Amino acid sequence: MTGTVAAVSVGLLAAALGSGWLGPDVWRGATFCEAAVHGPVVQPANTWSNAGFVVAGLVIAWQAGDVERRGATFTRYPALATCFACLVVLLGPGSAAMHATQSALGGHLDVLSMYLVAGFAAAYALMRWTRRGPGTFAAVLAALVLACELVGRWDREIPVVMFSGNLAFGVLLVLAVTLEVRIARRGEVSLDLRYAWLAVAAMAAAFAIWNLSRHGLCRPHSLLQGHAAWHLLNALAAYLLYRLYASERAPADR
Repeated sequence: MTGTVAAVSVGLLAAALGSGWLGPDVWRGATFCEAAVHGPVVQPANTWSNAGFVVAGLVIAWQAGDVERRGATFTRYPALATCFACLVVLLGPGSAAMHATQSALGGHLDVLSMYLVAGFAAAYALMRWTRRGPGTFAAVLAALVLACELVGRWDREIPVVMFSGNLAFGVLLVLAVTLEVRIARRGEVSLDLRYAWLAVAAMAAAFAIWNLSRHGLCRPHSLLQGHAAWHLLNALAAYLLYRLYASERAPADR
């Protein structure tokens, strides 16, 4: 299924770029350093670097079959592993839609894909922390994404993170990591928290590079873009988060 999602979403993006479905260039994403060029892809480096998310999602889907035969929560609810893999894949064309077109709709698809992945991480952690099932997960995910959309409507600039949607995204990730640590310390299951800290380190490095590329280290016409590094490091972080989920073991499986 994840392969189908990848093929369809990338195909739709290609069709949208060729047909102009995403709307006019309104300079959405122009603050991410890379200079706009003429052609169907306005910011090449910031666009093509999103392939990292597609690759990460496909690798997650490929490895999930083995996890489902172990003692992780994904064993009981394998559809959740597929859901996570698909959402990671969608980060790629979602973000690329903005950087390729700088359109308003592209920008919305970008932040929506971010909310979905961060919402998954927080909802999945909360489901396991409260010892509930997929119904709780789905309700919490929908509520969190809606909350992010509402917060993102606040149009005042926020220091460091730029806008309120980025702040909401970061809060969800902090919540997810905090709950994962608490789940591990509760002792009902074992989790290899090294993957959690590696994911946090990757995201911290991505955030640092993202900010440096906006303040003083911006080279608009270079193919080596800090925001492109942000994409690749966050794709790595998404994969490491999956590895954390896959490391879960019930007491009898330790």
